[in-house]
Amino acid sequence: MNNIDKQYTSLLQDILDNGVRKEDRTGTGTLSVFGRQIRHKMSEGFPLLTTKKMYFKGIVTELLWFLRGDTNIKYLVDNDCHIWDGDAYKAYVSKQTTEDVGSMNWFIEKIKTDDEFAKVYGELGPVYGRQWRSWEHNTGDTWVGMSHKSSVKTKIDQIANLIRELKTNPDSRRLMVSAWNVGELDQMTLPPCHYGFQVYTRELSLNDRVLEFAKRGLDPSEFRRGGNYGTVIPKEKTLEVLDKHNIPTRAISLMWNQRSVDTFLGLPFNIASYGLLLEIIAKAVNMVPDELIGNLGDTHLYLNHIEQAKEQIGRELTLEERLKLWDSKFGFTNEEQKNQFDPNVHLDTHGISKRTREPYPLPKLMICEDMRRTDGFKVPFDELDHSLIKLIDYQSHPTIKAPLSN
Repeated sequence: MNNIDKQYTSLLQDILDNGVRKEDRTGTGTLSVFGRQIRHKMSEGFPLLTTKKMYFKGIVTELLWFLRGDTNIKYLVDNDCHIWDGDAYKAYVSKQTTEDVGSMNWFIEKIKTDDEFAKVYGELGPVYGRQWRSWEHNTGDTWVGMSHKSSVKTKIDQIANLIRELKTNPDSRRLMVSAWNVGELDQMTLPPCHYGFQVYTRELSLNDRVLEFAKRGLDPSEFRRGGNYGTVIPKEKTLEVLDKHNIPTRAISLMWNQRSVDTFLGLPFNIASYGLLLEIIAKAVNMVPDELIGNLGDTHLYLNHIEQAKEQIGRELTLEERLKLWDSKFGFTNEEQKNQFDPNVHLDTHGISKRTREPYPLPKLMICEDMRRTDGFKVPFDELDHSLIKLIDYQSHPTIKAPLSN
């Protein structure tokens, strides 16, 4: 089942139908609506849109960059992720005193090859990774008499704190991470668009745990006396089997909040990125990913994304177009088959598309077990790399290109 693509294209249509014209800091202009929501059940598949091809490696790279606590684009550039290039380049140009500042391509090559240059001009300030992993906190001032001597600052690792709380107090209503540090907004190249998230857990029923056992392909005969043909074992023994295989006892959901939503280019990344974050956190604390929710503030389409949005929404195929698809896929081997063919029945029963961009089934995600290395409550997110995250059975329509506004 793929409801996330349908929700997303419905949101695009909502903006086209109901959006109001607004100016914006980039000078591009937008169609904008306010206060929308995306909801997705993770059991239905990984929420990577299929109505256009998504660059999954870029999504993974950016999230790993956040989780590393990194704020310099060199890691992104070295891993072929370029979504922050424009912001860094714009900041670089603003600091130059001559007109000969070099092109964007020159700038990116310089970031790749000149470590000293990258150290200075690849830095974006205290953006997401800094706030997630090392939010600076003033713990107090030291005074001698009436003279101020020093301020004591510590760094708060919000992700590590979140993992610790999930393990020790999973029903807490304070399972939150914020990137909106008011005292440092003016130091950021771009203030956070998705500015915070909250997680929520619930206990799984015995039946939920047994279903999770089955999903993992484990041997169901363990729940029967005498193997496959024996009687069902008592509840206590069932729990023993589930615990032996470390089957989770809780489900975990994640809700993120976003003040500004570039719906065509940014939101598909955000949906998949927070879906991936939910999967990673769930893996780290041995819970089942449950629901992903996005609360969207100023939800807009840039005016130079209107035609691309219409293309992704698609249109109904004519009967002639559907018949051509049938013919290219199946055809007729003899006249009898052709005479028995009923388009009102056979086109639908054989899965012939009704729309130009009909959603495909959602892919699956696998995070390798190596990710669960732990040392007390230390979060091993700095050790995560692309090789531990596998996307399975992803099908999509072709990519749709659109300019990024910075």
